[in-house]
Amino acid sequence: MISIFLVEDHVVVRQGLRVLLERHHDFRVVGEASTVAEAIDADVAPDVIVADLVLPDGRGAEVVSHLRERYPEARVLVLSMVDNPADVQLTFAAGARGYLLKEAAASELTEAVRKVARGEDYLQPSLGVAMARWREMPPRPHVSAIEQLTEREREVLKLIALGHTNAAIASMMYVSVRTVESRRSRIMQKLNLQTRADLVRYAADAGLTPKG
Repeated sequence: MISIFLVEDHVVVRQGLRVLLERHHDFRVVGEASTVAEAIDADVAPDVIVADLVLPDGRGAEVVSHLRERYPEARVLVLSMVDNPADVQLTFAAGARGYLLKEAAASELTEAVRKVARGEDYLQPSLGVAMARWREMPPRPHVSAIEQLTEREREVLKLIALGHTNAAIASMMYVSVRTVESRRSRIMQKLNLQTRADLVRYAADAGLTPKG
């Protein structure tokens, strides 16, 4: 029996995953969480943690790091919409044992759960091809960190540094809160920043907001 812990902030997705997984006699879902904090506080001992990378209180590889620290014996299988090879690599570096896109077939998910439960790594085949191509690309000319951000990412960075919430930024930019969260995650990864305070300092140093 493989015990599974679901970490996903969308209730409908979580419920669907539970139903899908528990159709198999060797799977048992032992808990659910919608945030990193809930996952850390949960009283469970899973074999496999199926986790999204974009949560209300955590983004990208930092989600995996927190889960690995709290559940060192569990194997983390990422189930995400993020398909950027750099993000995938960072996630494995943080301790994930598998990576799967949400568009994957149900059979791929069950195969991935079984493989990571056995101690094997799993990378969705289509991602494996993308990763191989990415690694073969010639190095790009050096650019400063701020130049790596898109215009929209710079705008999000500035608004975060000015103290606006994700919801407020979403309203001002006419996008969803989830889009803002995704852009914020990408900004932090590109700039190698960890906290909101880091973002504020960086924006000021880059001249996006007044210092002090």
